[in-house]
Amino acid sequence: MIRHDPATVRAIEPRYREIYTHAVETRPAGGRQLYVSGQVGVRPSGEVEATFGDQCRRALENVEALLTAAGMSTEHIVKATYFLTRREDLPELAAIRAERWGGVRPAVTTLVVSALAAPELLVEVEVIAQEEAG
Repeated sequence: MIRHDPATVRAIEPRYREIYTHAVETRPAGGRQLYVSGQVGVRPSGEVEATFGDQCRRALENVEALLTAAGMSTEHIVKATYFLTRREDLPELAAIRAERWGGVRPAVTTLVVSALAAPELLVEVEVIAQEEAG
């Protein structure tokens, strides 16, 4: 993977440099890609985590479990999209990303939306992972 952060676009703020890049280039010929559906803060038992932080951590754990099932890891993530229902949770999202996925620098989109599939859900995470042929 090649990350592109040229001086011709806005510089990445220092607090995001370990968890974000403007663009990721891959060369999939002979490799494989995994598209992970949006994951939310729900335990395997079906129980929804209570707080934003707990839901966010669980959503990331769910993504990690799906990556593992495909023989991949967070290092293979090339694109991540985060959906939040509350703007005030943005700083905590950044902190949790740094805590769990520090050093993983995919292309990222973060959206604040009016609602997710169920009213108790506060965050949803979807990713695209790429394993290059080797």
